[in-house]
Amino acid sequence: MPISKIYKLYFSGDRKYIRSLKNILGFVPNNLALYKLAFRHKSAAEEVKTGVKNSNERLEFLGDAVLGAVVAEVLFKKFPFKDEGFLTELRSKIVNRIFLNQLAKKIGLSDLIILDTKSINVAARTGSLLGDAFEALIGAIYLDKGFDFTRDFIIQTIIKPHVDINQLEITESNFKSKLLIWCQREGKILVFELKETTENGNKKLFTMEAQIDGKAYGIGSDFNKKNAEKMAAEKACLELKI
Repeated sequence: MPISKIYKLYFSGDRKYIRSLKNILGFVPNNLALYKLAFRHKSAAEEVKTGVKNSNERLEFLGDAVLGAVVAEVLFKKFPFKDEGFLTELRSKIVNRIFLNQLAKKIGLSDLIILDTKSINVAARTGSLLGDAFEALIGAIYLDKGFDFTRDFIIQTIIKPHVDINQLEITESNFKSKLLIWCQREGKILVFELKETTENGNKKLFTMEAQIDGKAYGIGSDFNKKNAEKMAAEKACLELKI
């Protein structure tokens, strides 16, 4: 191991943080500032210019593009005889916010996120926050290590151990449609009710509740109202075991 990495792991003032990153990611970062930025939610970020904060949102934008490209390549090679529609749908199952939230929690990113707990409620923390941080992390790795390294990280550390592509291929991801079809078959009325709207900087966090015949079965929160409905529908499907 290079002397610079030994120093970071055992003598640097950030050694505990670096060790935590190494345990999760499997490597020692070069530019630690990028990773700290990747986990800094805008609720805990400082304004560096009028209306602009040093949060993870820009890295999230970059990471989303890199992740999408790598997943597209993996699926393109794995399914050489499938059409564009099939590949697009399967990619969306992997990179959608709900799935990324689950991935981020599974690999332990929730312990690294920096946020203002006074301004971010529990619903927000179960919304898109984890998935956003995951994409920002991919952006940080890309800037720190380059595309080839990031591509290998996504495939070897994320996709192979945590994503069952064959299972996803046969899994129904549109829980909202699935729940609607079940309700129509059972003669029940499905309504998605807006329970709360929380201002978070220049974004709004929507909390939606899936109600069947007036009874609540699932709740979801996201900065996109449709995604919040999908999350609520997924929880309702789990509750109803459909």
